[in-house]
Amino acid sequence: MAPKRGIQFVKNGSKGIHFPVLRFLLFCVLVPTVFFFGRGFHVADQDDISAVPNTQPIAKWREWHALQDLKSIFSKEVFDVIVSSTDDMGPLSLDNFRKNLSASWRVVGLETSNVAVEVKQPTTHVRQEKPKVKEGKSSEGLAKWTDSPARQVRRQLIEKRREKRAAELLKMDNEVIVKLENAAIDRSRSVESAVLGKYNIWRKEVENENADSSVRFMRDQIIMARVYASIAEMKDMLELYQELQFRLKESQHALGDAITDSDLHHSTREQIKAMGQVLSKARGQLYDCKLVPVKLRAMLQTADEQVRSLKKQSTFLSQLAAKTIPNGIHCLSMRLTIDYYLLPPEKRKFPRSENLENPSLYHYALFSDNVLAASVVVNSAVINAKDPSKHVFHLVTDKLNFGAMNMWFLLNPPGKATIHVENVDDFKWLNSSYCPVLRQLESSKMKDYYFKAGHPTLTSGASNMKYRNPKYLSMLNHLRFYLPEVYPKLDKILFLDDDIVVQKDLTGLWEVDLQGKVNGAVETCGESFHRFDKYLNFSNPHIARNFDPNACGWAYGMNVFDLKEWKKKDITGIYHKWQNMNEDRVLWKLGTLPPGLMTFYGLTHPLNKSWHVLGLGYSPTVDRSVIENAAVVHYNGNMKPWLEIAMSKYRPYWTKYVKYNHPYLKNCKLLE
Repeated sequence: MAPKRGIQFVKNGSKGIHFPVLRFLLFCVLVPTVFFFGRGFHVADQDDISAVPNTQPIAKWREWHALQDLKSIFSKEVFDVIVSSTDDMGPLSLDNFRKNLSASWRVVGLETSNVAVEVKQPTTHVRQEKPKVKEGKSSEGLAKWTDSPARQVRRQLIEKRREKRAAELLKMDNEVIVKLENAAIDRSRSVESAVLGKYNIWRKEVENENADSSVRFMRDQIIMARVYASIAEMKDMLELYQELQFRLKESQHALGDAITDSDLHHSTREQIKAMGQVLSKARGQLYDCKLVPVKLRAMLQTADEQVRSLKKQSTFLSQLAAKTIPNGIHCLSMRLTIDYYLLPPEKRKFPRSENLENPSLYHYALFSDNVLAASVVVNSAVINAKDPSKHVFHLVTDKLNFGAMNMWFLLNPPGKATIHVENVDDFKWLNSSYCPVLRQLESSKMKDYYFKAGHPTLTSGASNMKYRNPKYLSMLNHLRFYLPEVYPKLDKILFLDDDIVVQKDLTGLWEVDLQGKVNGAVETCGESFHRFDKYLNFSNPHIARNFDPNACGWAYGMNVFDLKEWKKKDITGIYHKWQNMNEDRVLWKLGTLPPGLMTFYGLTHPLNKSWHVLGLGYSPTVDRSVIENAAVVHYNGNMKPWLEIAMSKYRPYWTKYVKYNHPYLKNCKLLE
């Protein structure tokens, strides 16, 4: 039989008195009629009792008898509450008990939602009691705690909020971990692009050459020693001058190339002390508030001139390194040329010549005098092509490298792809009467610029050294403006430079809609220096009238040309017009990009940047993921991948397509 539910008054550490029992006792013993009103019970007043005739003495007697019985059941504290509530306050409710009971009492087992369940005291807590039913005894005095529906719903909501909060904290932890990982990746990128030569790139002090106190102090001493030595010499104080010079040489020798204090010898402290004593002596004899700043200013100007000279020297050497051809590549070209001309004429022909003028195939134009570089372009394109048999490579080189280029691809045919090598000197239509560049190169002004000005010295301007590169004298560099004349039967062609590497199939470029434009190229105006005003002379009225200085530049190296539109818009004629106007180099300096920007102005369709990623020949900060996702990577700049000055972290993208195990490369000591 299930125990009855009700309100139970419990003394801490004792059994409780169930409220229904209390109601039963009060009903039986007390004469006033008991009325229940939800949260408590009500003892009727005297007007209600008077309605019963001749019952007052009996009621008084029963009340007194009941009170005597209650004294034996309740403690004095509860009994006083009952009496006071009945006599003075009228209806007896649980609020009265809550206000008058001490902290050691609890109210448990309330089932109605309108009444608070717990008495909020410091020691109050909710507990569930299991009923203990004994044989032969009623279970009315026992109660079992059960949650009300409202409390169960509230508890479920609390649990859901806890779970939601836990999930949010977990998500926040994951976001923090991702941020830390991204920070580590960014740090690793900065490490990869760190300046070479630093002994420890993890130390920020290395970036500051004066980071360590002793090294910085010694350098300050050397500067002041030079100042005082100059003043001593000027004032004919030879003894002090010689002493300063001696300590100066000693400190310079001790300092050497040291960057940190740990690089210094243990005896350096004595030298610092000795130098300090000499400087203190010189200060006492030579210090002049006006003269010392003058000497320091003169030293600063001298140092500034030395820095400028070293920068020019560095620029000259880098330009010189970019112009030179490594011995290995020169050896390769010579060996291949000799073997080519030893071949009989019938063995000098390439197969599948019928594909050369088939407009339904994928045609590439590559103009180069570097055998190894051209081999990487062709090899990488063929390896990454889905169907190499549909790809045709048109190579044009000069007379010097014609035999070597033919011999290499005869020995190393590009699989099922078609290849053809031509000599630029065989294009008889390309002469000075038709081509303005050839006429200008033969002019006396151009010869004076290139030949009679003498060799560039270390004091020459960096721009002069840059534009005196021999590539600007080669027609291979300007042949890109004559593609319809070179390939008259083709409709579309993909132009490639020889310093690129193909990493994906490029057939999708033939499907790009150029929207009536002639040139499809990747724009480079993400940086300010790749806009028109950096290439063209906008002080010239012809340039200022026809072009926008903020127009976006684009890159040569991988360009899709619609040769049909080229012929319709007479692109070669536009190029000739601007080239004739630039005979005195007043519109732009030498090169092919400035005239290309002008010739294809308004006729260039921008391609997705992932087709062509640039900067591997000059920028150490190109993102690795961008490189690996690119269809073509371009080593534009001086640091070509076949040179010793190439950036080592970019070279593997190029060297993976070089056949270093080839006998010709081994004989010429071309190693990976």
